[in-house]
Amino acid sequence: MIKDELLAALRLQHIPHIGDTTAKKLIAHCGSPAAVFSDKLHQLLRIDGIGPHTLRELYHPRHLEAAEQELEFIEANDIACSYFSEPGYPAYLKHCVDGPLLLFSRGRIRLEGRKIISVVGTRNMTPYGREFCERFIGELAPLDPIIVSGFALGVDICVHRAAIAHKLQTVGCLAHGLNQVYPKAHRRYAASVEENGGFLTEFWSTANPDRENFLRRNRIIAGMSEATVVVESAERGGSLVTADLAMGYNRDVFAVPGRVQDLYSSGCNQLIRQQKAHLITSAAELVYMLGWELEEKETVPVQRQLFVEMDESETAIYNYLQLHGKQLLDGIALHCSIPVFKTVSILLNMEMKGVVRPLPGKLFEAV
Repeated sequence: MIKDELLAALRLQHIPHIGDTTAKKLIAHCGSPAAVFSDKLHQLLRIDGIGPHTLRELYHPRHLEAAEQELEFIEANDIACSYFSEPGYPAYLKHCVDGPLLLFSRGRIRLEGRKIISVVGTRNMTPYGREFCERFIGELAPLDPIIVSGFALGVDICVHRAAIAHKLQTVGCLAHGLNQVYPKAHRRYAASVEENGGFLTEFWSTANPDRENFLRRNRIIAGMSEATVVVESAERGGSLVTADLAMGYNRDVFAVPGRVQDLYSSGCNQLIRQQKAHLITSAAELVYMLGWELEEKETVPVQRQLFVEMDESETAIYNYLQLHGKQLLDGIALHCSIPVFKTVSILLNMEMKGVVRPLPGKLFEAV
């Protein structure tokens, strides 16, 4: 993005009554951020959501002054800027109407053409949550996905560290500017995160980690990812907000189940009970539900054995697929009276035996 256009985009970001959605409307109408400030006033008034008060703010000199100061910070600190319509902007986030106009990043983030998932959870992580995070990331490592989280205490930092340990790219989405690290205790991890991915934020260097910023940050975590995994959460918390946002963006949501009496499993159990999230116990289930293994299988096809031993559940599924042809996962589970999360594992085993084949759109067929 050329300097004049970046300055104009920053100027738009600074205006209080112009959010990301309205800013994109203005740019679409005028053609570019810089053109917004040179268009005729009566033309701008035709845009939905633009009134006289907004136009008075549009040309106030303080917004240009603030944008110039932030641009100085960006240039002095080697900050990368991603504009919402440019290739470097997260591909999934482009489809979110409320995605940020600009994103600022530091590190070695490379998102193009990559598998991206977010993993979030409570700051009060238990040993159960830690064990799941470390095992889950290790199981995903062969597929080389990008792991996104919020760089907070508990589950977030555990996920980042596990990704780094397995040489995976990891992205920390921040609720403040890139001039600081929060929480301060995580300064010791900042360099390794930047070396193995980096930090991403929509906030300027003037922004502090206020509560409302964390809520805004959560939409980036949910929006830039193909799926969101909630590891542990109480009945209320930021992780559940992220899960709801992911659902609103029509993304897959997964939750790790826990004992009914455990405080920090109650939120996950609630997501599963309300059918807002798929139950997940291993990375294989996520890989299967998202169809990631399809790319791997295309180059190394599985041969069906001549004589395959199948248990009762596998036989029931195989006979159903033989009789009815291609079927959706939920339909297979319903017809065979097997919970969906168990059906996923069974289908995975059957695929390894070469008796079923996964298809795009969560369809399966007998081989």
